[in-house]
Amino acid sequence: MTPTTDHAVVSWVPVCRYDDLEVERGVAALVEGTQVAVFRLADGTVRAVDHHDPFSGANVIARGIVGSRGDVPTVASPMYKHVFDLRTGACLDDPSTALRVYPVRVSGGVVAVRAAAGTG
Repeated sequence: MTPTTDHAVVSWVPVCRYDDLEVERGVAALVEGTQVAVFRLADGTVRAVDHHDPFSGANVIARGIVGSRGDVPTVASPMYKHVFDLRTGACLDDPSTALRVYPVRVSGGVVAVRAAAGTG
């Protein structure tokens, strides 16, 4: 008898060109069936989190206001203004809530977001 293991398949999904991202503005992307908000920050890094706002239930995070609290890069939901850490996804206004964070890479000028199979 052969043992079976359940391995998640990981893939990088290209979402846009780096140069197409405006600094401190978000865009929404569909990554393996899941809506993801992608942000290019002032320091040149790219971050990706859930596009779904857990407080309003709407897919609006990419339209949020990018800023910071101290040295923490943040996005404030455009609905109820809850602020999320773009590095960890943690809600800075309600620690019991968080957005999922997605790994991002930029290669050859293309931004790709990593997702495990079955996340959609």
